[in-house]
Amino acid sequence: MSDPRPTWALAIHGGAGVAEHVALDTDLQARYRLGLKAALDAGSAILSEGGAALDAVEAAVRVLEDDPLFNAGRGAVFTAAGRNELDAAMMDGVSLSAGAVAGLSRSRHPVSVARAVMERSGHVMLIGDGAEAFARAQGLEAEPPAFFFTEQRWGALEAHLRHLGQAAPPRPDWATTAAGDPFEPGGEHPFGTVGAVALDSDGRLAAATSTGGMTGKAAGRVGDTPIIGAGTYADGHAAVSGTGDGELFIRLTLARDTARLVEDGLTPRAAADVLIKQKLTALGGSGGAIVVDRQGRVGWSFNSPAMFRASITSADAPIVGIFEGDG
Repeated sequence: MSDPRPTWALAIHGGAGVAEHVALDTDLQARYRLGLKAALDAGSAILSEGGAALDAVEAAVRVLEDDPLFNAGRGAVFTAAGRNELDAAMMDGVSLSAGAVAGLSRSRHPVSVARAVMERSGHVMLIGDGAEAFARAQGLEAEPPAFFFTEQRWGALEAHLRHLGQAAPPRPDWATTAAGDPFEPGGEHPFGTVGAVALDSDGRLAAATSTGGMTGKAAGRVGDTPIIGAGTYADGHAAVSGTGDGELFIRLTLARDTARLVEDGLTPRAAADVLIKQKLTALGGSGGAIVVDRQGRVGWSFNSPAMFRASITSADAPIVGIFEGDG
């Protein structure tokens, strides 16, 4: 029988999107599950040894940022101009400290830059060149643009612009298919954003989210991920990370309102359902959210056909799922 009160808990997501079962063959589903499990293992290894929730969510998200399957870090989508612009955020539920970055183009791990902003800058958000300069001053990893290029994301940009009747930007001279890029040119699996939420054995909650944004987005567009209270939030009651239609998540202050419902007594799943399946759906939006509360209860909700997700607690075995009722 499961312990009714886990001492630690971790949930992660790899985005929510419009895929149907046919869009993900058995092999590709297996690759996504392995990627999610690797991130879950990285975070849970820290929590199981008594480590901090902040360290666990950062570790989990860094794994997903390095995996080209996911729309964050190396697998980020392209703007309409053919650039990668990366956003991330982290929040500490104990102190309500938060850090966020937007419009990064060289930082390998935007989530680590967000944490450095939280802990070392005296600010909450840095953007663009200023954020990159800060990251270099902190000794954080940088990569050339070619590191972030994948055929799948470039093909998605070309298809998106073609649908709009617009010409695609020239393919960069330096663009080559990286070893391990699992996609054929033009393929598209439109899931966006990765995130993690955790409770550690000292009762501390934390949340982290990272994204490449929307395929074909306007240069300088910023979605919900780095907006504290919209796509990322943690306090003494719950930690929340979201994925979906960012503009609507911002308007709903979706992550903060989810945490408030948990504070008012709803379970993580019930609170997420209110925001995702009622309020977001009422606005015609799509997406999902993961939640963990101070009792170690994990919940998630999504109104799209798929959301990549996984969880584990000190009392429960790992769960990895993609579709509704899966995992």
